[in-house]
Amino acid sequence: MCGIWALFGSDECLSVQCLSAMKIAHRGPDAFRFENVNGFINCCFGFHRLAVVDQLYGMQPIRVKKFPYLWLCYNGEIYNFKQLQKQFGFEYQTLVDGEVILHLYNRGGIEQTASMLDGVFSFILLDTANRKVFLARDTYGVRPLFKVLTDDGFLGVCSEAKGLINLKHSTSLCSKVEPFLPGHYEVLDLKPSGKVASVELVKFHSYKDEPLHAACDTVETLPSGFDLETVKSNIRILFENAVRKRLMAHRRIGCLLSGGLDSSLVAAVLLKLMKEINVSYPLQTFAIGMENSPDLLAARKVAAHIGSEHHEVIFNSEEGIQAIEEVIFSLETYDITTVRASIGMYLVSKYIRKKTDSVVIFSGEGSDELTQGYIYFHKAPSPEEAAEESERLLKELYLFDVLRADRTTAAHGLELRVPFLDHRFTSYYLSLPAELRIPKNGIEKYLLRQSFEDSNLLPKEILWRPKEAFSDGIASVKKSWFSILQDYIDQQVDDLLLEKAAEKYPFNPPKTKESYYYRQIFEKHYPGRSNWLPHYWMPRWVKATDPSARTLKHYKSATQE
Repeated sequence: MCGIWALFGSDECLSVQCLSAMKIAHRGPDAFRFENVNGFINCCFGFHRLAVVDQLYGMQPIRVKKFPYLWLCYNGEIYNFKQLQKQFGFEYQTLVDGEVILHLYNRGGIEQTASMLDGVFSFILLDTANRKVFLARDTYGVRPLFKVLTDDGFLGVCSEAKGLINLKHSTSLCSKVEPFLPGHYEVLDLKPSGKVASVELVKFHSYKDEPLHAACDTVETLPSGFDLETVKSNIRILFENAVRKRLMAHRRIGCLLSGGLDSSLVAAVLLKLMKEINVSYPLQTFAIGMENSPDLLAARKVAAHIGSEHHEVIFNSEEGIQAIEEVIFSLETYDITTVRASIGMYLVSKYIRKKTDSVVIFSGEGSDELTQGYIYFHKAPSPEEAAEESERLLKELYLFDVLRADRTTAAHGLELRVPFLDHRFTSYYLSLPAELRIPKNGIEKYLLRQSFEDSNLLPKEILWRPKEAFSDGIASVKKSWFSILQDYIDQQVDDLLLEKAAEKYPFNPPKTKESYYYRQIFEKHYPGRSNWLPHYWMPRWVKATDPSARTLKHYKSATQE
């Protein structure tokens, strides 16, 4: 996890523009560098480093003697860089996993490069010999990337939008800052003036397709067929492989643990694999919640079962409320459920940074979207519509859960790892018949739970624990976190303000005092940027007025039985 930033064709003094790059310093607390591009006085790279792999030669932009005309600034981890080296005979000059991007590009161009990378990444690659700039982002957008491109060819690129919004340019303030689409690469021509012109934007991977890099994966061809035992075995093999490849780190590994199915599976498999390779330290797991919240109690059971060094972060409503503004600033969104869920994750990340030496943090993001874990999937009209909804959620992850997970951890200089979004694992799961993936017997993620039933990785009551939204599980059953927030905000927003909300905020107008309150804070820091969120996250197939699972009928009946 790092912060990357680059400008091409700046009309303003670069030393002034570079101040914008300091807005993302939290992403790389270990070192930073600014470097001008030889021969282009108005182009430069900025890099904030979190040293996780190759602490000696890991500074960027990466340049190697073999390709003096290539400049690379990237954020991410490429898990198959050693397999690619073996397959193609690459001669690396550093231990940095990202160096493989230079060798792949030299061998087969940008399309093959992006398609062969097994990992999470966003990168800026400059080829001065052919006067090209390339931008690319991983399939699910686990690593963030934003860009701004003016009509006259000034390009700014950054890990977070906050590093671009104050850039100055002769024709205008840079207003069209937008997220770079996951699973895409862009080719731009670099003119002698340093300005650029976009040539093409290409989708290099669809998450339903088996990735090109599967050919050189450590797991060979899996048994085919959809009989249940084969499917369950393949799910276990691929998930374990997803966790194993993410063990690549020179810094201490930890794991977020809510006590729900997803984080518990990640923690259990992670600890098992760490023991197998004789990692010299115990796995630290981290749970957050208010006193006696469901998450704290469940996480305690899991930690005891797997034998992790468990940490509990207990917070009160006042601490959560006080964090709202800094959380929204970090997130760069005003989505209701994202803000709610981010507060707990932000506070636990703050604790990890201050009180421990864990830096590489595993988490369970992506499972709900992939395995149909949201309560409202019980109301899907058909397996086919449930499958379509699952794919829609995965496509939009970069706007919601993946955004939350990245920003809340990156705000405290931590690196996130999400094995449920492994390319091979997700493409296999999505290839299964739609009727296999739906909730069964009133239980969501039935297939995933079934797959691990005989593994003894988790206590039965955790393996079959019903879905609890992170923003709800951290509070007590009697009073949800969203109710606590709403009670506080009710006193902060006048009824008249809400009545006129649609006039003040015509795009995504707030319908509740809570959404109005978040929008006010967002507009304070990012005025006029409301289009970064195309729509609010809301359940489907139910007449929901609030995104919390606790407002849904299915949840109420389950907790009252």
